[in-house]
Amino acid sequence: MKSLANLLQDLLSLFFPELCAGCGASLFSNEREICTSCIYHLPVTNFHKDPSNKLAKQLWGRFNFKQASSFVFFRKGGRVQNIIHQLKYNKRPKAGFRMGELYASALNNSETWQKPDLIIPVPLHPSRLRQRGYNQSEWIAEGLASVLQVPVAPGSLVRTENTQTQTKRSRFGRYENLRDAFSCPDKKPLVSKHVLIVDDVMTTGATLESCCLALAGIDGLSISIITLAFTE
Repeated sequence: MKSLANLLQDLLSLFFPELCAGCGASLFSNEREICTSCIYHLPVTNFHKDPSNKLAKQLWGRFNFKQASSFVFFRKGGRVQNIIHQLKYNKRPKAGFRMGELYASALNNSETWQKPDLIIPVPLHPSRLRQRGYNQSEWIAEGLASVLQVPVAPGSLVRTENTQTQTKRSRFGRYENLRDAFSCPDKKPLVSKHVLIVDDVMTTGATLESCCLALAGIDGLSISIITLAFTE
């Protein structure tokens, strides 16, 4: 028989159902944040199986990295756009954690993808963090870490510039906007480490480039990149 707590939870779910971040349908008791149907229909990239994937090619020659990948394609009007919107603007950080879990499970089954020593989420500026209440990239990173069993080091990068929105900027404009936006306050813990930089959406790669350039010169450091979504 169900416990009293479970019965109360079922009653609450009847009147205040949790909704899928992807499609808005009511979640069943065994589902978290994203329904089974949305998970099944996610437009996965499988970039982690291809070292020469589209994301990696977009970053070639801009900074040195070991591997680069994205979980899903970002398409306007699709489930992924809904999930990203819920994650960033509708106080649903657990949707990022769930997506991180899902991708980490795929990475664990990959024969070519190399597990990092540390996971570093792309930071928000303190004023943006206060406004939003959380860093969406950190929730994605925590989801990845929970499955990969790798520690998250959120203080390894800090955002020193509160840059303007990137949405309508060109690739060069995005780079100029972010050129000196990040710094690494303590490089010693990163010496000879393989770190994984995690962000939410890959568009031009300007944010990732700026983060990685802030880590340049650390002895023995190797960098991998993961974003939750890749814009086609």
